[in-house]
Amino acid sequence: MWSSRALRRVALAATAALALTGLAACGGDDDSGDKGDAAVEKKITIGYMAWDEAVAASYLWSDLLQKQGFEVDLKNVEAGVVYQGLAAGDIDLFLDGWLPQTHASYWERYSDDLEKIGVWYDNASLSIAVPQYVTGVDSLADLAGNADTFDGEIIGIEPGAGLTAATQDKVIPEYGMTGKLDLKTSSTPAMLAALDGAIKDEKPIVVTLWHPHWAYAKYQLKDLADPKGTLGQAEEITTLARKGFSADFPEATEMLKKFTMSDDQLGSLEDLMFNVHADNEEKAVEEWLKANPDFATSLGATS
Repeated sequence: MWSSRALRRVALAATAALALTGLAACGGDDDSGDKGDAAVEKKITIGYMAWDEAVAASYLWSDLLQKQGFEVDLKNVEAGVVYQGLAAGDIDLFLDGWLPQTHASYWERYSDDLEKIGVWYDNASLSIAVPQYVTGVDSLADLAGNADTFDGEIIGIEPGAGLTAATQDKVIPEYGMTGKLDLKTSSTPAMLAALDGAIKDEKPIVVTLWHPHWAYAKYQLKDLADPKGTLGQAEEITTLARKGFSADFPEATEMLKKFTMSDDQLGSLEDLMFNVHADNEEKAVEEWLKANPDFATSLGATS
């Protein structure tokens, strides 16, 4: 059973995808008479997928940029659609580029039309995890022999995610899981809802996950060892923008270049957003900024 937050996220993603399609189809024709409008000139569209650090960073920057006088439009779509939108100029900013591995295919395809603004988190990693109470499964090499324990399923996230591709193309075949375990894709909220439900009932479950993520603070989880290195090494979470962004928005760009978050900072923001103030991202950001008054100042932002 999905939580109300999970259902809300899926609905938002579908709505945003339609909105982005419509935006691309319009080709910006409505801007012809508004070139002198300061509000239009200072409008920034942030694209994000439903990975929790992407949601947290996007709503954080929506708040920060609005306080600098920008109009901000948030669009929740899959990673591939974000990169397409950036390359086409329909999306201005993306705060969750996983490089050099997870989003390698997108970077190879679209990098000529993108700008790298900066790295704000440098120890990101993909994982496949089980609850701590699951015994006898400590490595990805243990999954094939225990397929029945998990009803032959690995619970995944969005089909277009880099984590999904790594699991499907590398983890499953290289650890002999083909025909024994299938990757069930849907969405990040659906995966988290399934994880929460299984843990409440103390049932075995195996999920695709990643660091940083608030789930590691909320639940007792065990990352499965990956002796073959199928999920890659630690990565950097990078702020990306459409070509020409830094020239169009130098003030915002200078702020974004200074942006970094520690595990504690990101973990506390995610906890507020997804647990304390679920379904009210704006309130979570407001409360977090009040508790961290030096953060905006360190970026050169005005309150």
